Amino acid sequence: MSDDKDKTAQDRHFINLSEHYEVRDWSNSLGVTEAQLREAVAAVGPSADKVREYLSHAR
Repeated sequence: MSDDKDKTAQDRHFINLSEHYEVRDWSNSLGVTEAQLREAVAAVGPSADKVREYLSHAR
């Protein structure tokens, strides 16, 4: 995944746990801790839609 922050259209569909700013931003956006975000990505992969769905059932 590109680190170019100007190319966000594709990036917003996937969660890149290797980038600290993405972990921070996704955690804030989804209202979860970093650990919860990492657990969700480990369970369903980096698709933002799948992570949202997973988290909605985990609460």
